[in-house]
Amino acid sequence: MPVVSRGKEFVFAQVIKDVVDFLGLADDTRPELSPAELATRYRHVLETAIRLTRQMPDGELANELPNRPRSWRVLMHHLFQIPNAFLDMDASGTPMRYEDLTAPPPDDMRSSADIAEFGERTRARFQAWWEEVVDQDFDREMEVYFGTTSRHEMLERTVWHTTQHVRQLASLLEQSGLKPDAPLTSEDIEGLPLTDKVWDET
Repeated sequence: MPVVSRGKEFVFAQVIKDVVDFLGLADDTRPELSPAELATRYRHVLETAIRLTRQMPDGELANELPNRPRSWRVLMHHLFQIPNAFLDMDASGTPMRYEDLTAPPPDDMRSSADIAEFGERTRARFQAWWEEVVDQDFDREMEVYFGTTSRHEMLERTVWHTTQHVRQLASLLEQSGLKPDAPLTSEDIEGLPLTDKVWDET
């Protein structure tokens, strides 16, 4: 878990507001996009994720990611597990655990088609949730494994987290010699706290 320290004091760096407050900076860390804008963006991101997942040859799923002990199959499942963990937390009111976010794919989810079907169910679940909560309060605080954040900030985090992995999925398709079908563009990440880099530097 990333940490920012100053002398003997430190703060967990999972929430940018906590880092800004710790360093005494005046930066505005509130999400740039409204909840409605985030929901619209997320529908497109999930549609793209499902489409690219269906493109991935099953023979590539056991490959390992660059510089990380995680298979392509696990990554593809994870990008749909992210919204499910958020939706579970929002429905139950219980803090999200790290284990909820990183739960591995079940043994019977072996193919790209299996993962894409999981993605379809996730997309439908997110849409049903949004239609129910569209007029609700997004400023209320939520407890997660790395601290306290607002519902709005947690929705933003869910969107950008999945978005980054969808960009990585397109990169993996390219590594497999395939042309990604309508991958995410720079306009799709505009307003999200993401850089142009698709992979972390070693």
